[in-house]
Amino acid sequence: MLDLSLTTASEIVKRICQRLRTERLALEMTQADVAARAGIATNTVSNLEAGRNVSFDNMVRVAMVLGREKELEGLFLPRLETLDDMIRYEKTAKRHRIKRKADNA
Repeated sequence: MLDLSLTTASEIVKRICQRLRTERLALEMTQADVAARAGIATNTVSNLEAGRNVSFDNMVRVAMVLGREKELEGLFLPRLETLDDMIRYEKTAKRHRIKRKADNA
């Protein structure tokens, strides 16, 4: 599990990128193999694995090639622990804008 306590965003990105590299190696794929299947350049895969110049789009492409898109789909799922949470989520899922609060100052 990813420990997010006292962690910077760049540290999290670096860990995720290292895991993508480990997954690629476990699948016995070269960076060129992944790049070709993801539709990106080999040096982009290299930079991604090193945690440099990481775009979310490229990370998703590589994760999909490695068969790990389900983990990404699980990001930011709603926390529905009670019936009230479910009702609130259903109501907000239909709303497209959040009304701006009036300044009381």
